[in-house]
Amino acid sequence: MGDRLDTVLRPGDTCWRTARANRAAFLIDTEAYFTAVFDALQNARRSILLLGWGFDPRTRLFPDGYDGADDPDEVGRILVELACARPELDVRLLIWRSALPIAAQQEFFPHKARKFFHDTPVKFRLDDAVPFGACHHQKVLVIDDRLAFCGGGDISVDRWDTPGHRDDDPRRIMPDQDYHAPRHEVMMMVDGQAAKDLGDLARERWHRATGEIVAPPPDAGGDPWPDQVPAQLTDVEVGIARTEPDWKKRPMVSEIRKLTLTCIAEARDTIYLENQYFTSPLVTEALAARLGEPNGPQIVLISTGEAPSWFDRLTMDRARGAMIWRLRAADVFGRFRAFWPMTPGGKTVIVHSKTSVFDDRIARVGSANLNNRSGGFDTECELAVETDDEVARLTVEAFRDRLVGHFMGYTGDAVAKARADFGGLVGAIDALNRDGRLQPIEPPKVTAFGEFVSHYHLGDPQDTRDSWLPGRRRERLYAAVRGVGLDKGTVIADMP
Repeated sequence: MGDRLDTVLRPGDTCWRTARANRAAFLIDTEAYFTAVFDALQNARRSILLLGWGFDPRTRLFPDGYDGADDPDEVGRILVELACARPELDVRLLIWRSALPIAAQQEFFPHKARKFFHDTPVKFRLDDAVPFGACHHQKVLVIDDRLAFCGGGDISVDRWDTPGHRDDDPRRIMPDQDYHAPRHEVMMMVDGQAAKDLGDLARERWHRATGEIVAPPPDAGGDPWPDQVPAQLTDVEVGIARTEPDWKKRPMVSEIRKLTLTCIAEARDTIYLENQYFTSPLVTEALAARLGEPNGPQIVLISTGEAPSWFDRLTMDRARGAMIWRLRAADVFGRFRAFWPMTPGGKTVIVHSKTSVFDDRIARVGSANLNNRSGGFDTECELAVETDDEVARLTVEAFRDRLVGHFMGYTGDAVAKARADFGGLVGAIDALNRDGRLQPIEPPKVTAFGEFVSHYHLGDPQDTRDSWLPGRRRERLYAAVRGVGLDKGTVIADMP
């Protein structure tokens, strides 16, 4: 590698803004997230702002294995009660107006949520201000402009789980009395100016969707940070990166894609990726270039074994298979692993997180998948921490080790020891994965139609310019791919 850039977080290029957070914490799996959300909501004084891909007011923040009518821990009831009890509290929820096939899978929530909040002080809106076929995929919750959450998790009835990912956990019950699959999510929590900037982002979304200008909340003091969550990082610079489509005279924002390619180019030792989808040829070729270096980084990808929906299995899983084949072919030094996790009893754990760690220096948590559409077609938001502080780097390293270890039933400390004993993260996983909890991702068998879908990345446009032109999509994608890796510092910023 050449000389490392001074920073990967460059406002106006690889991120929107950088801002200071007095405290930051990583929340692994939704039990931790929902518990923190409950406490933060109780501490709210002036403002609650939620952006979501999905939302269901029936979601229980403390499920107990029994689901009945009007459970007091349902998030919708909590929000209404707070808004009624505190007239000075402004509660706003802005959720994507999902397309009919997706809405049907959600029992037509969040659409039904409009009726739930009708004639209450809670301001609930559905947002369809995106190009046809695109979605609002940001997951952000801001309390009083003093505390904010951002990551991959929505507040919905099929999301709750613990890091244990038990085979049969009765607390994963849904309102229809069925049980959802084990699920892995990651959220990040920040305060200070970083939280206020996420409030700015949420208010701008509200303005675009409704035409209403919402002023920042008056400062009412207090500290909404949940008492039970320790600050893992303190006084840290946080980058906020976005994806927005080119639409209605607004230019495309591709900060997350640029940040991903920059981080890959700058990594020295380890690239760890957790993501629901992996179909981007740009990301794949950037990783392949690093695998071709004799002293390049180890690369570990953890994703879901098989997508839950038939549409995603058709579009995302088949394209992912081609990307895995490409990286295995490039892995001449044996530094690449791709896994899907399962429970001790062999059930698939749905990996819905969108998290990455580069060396012990950069940690990123957000809503963007490693597919084409998250780079320039959907609306995404991500938080990134970059640090050279020795203590903070140990925290970033511990976060990654805990993520890896929990899939295999080990602590982060066990992973750290195995890394030291077996030559890095790849060696640690190979040594600890004796029970096979992490299974290699094998590309699926592809029919002629599946080959056609994968070839043209159907259902996965890069931006609005190719959303209806899959032939052009492939041409543009692979024109850009040919430029990746020609120089170790090359980063493709914009599609041709």
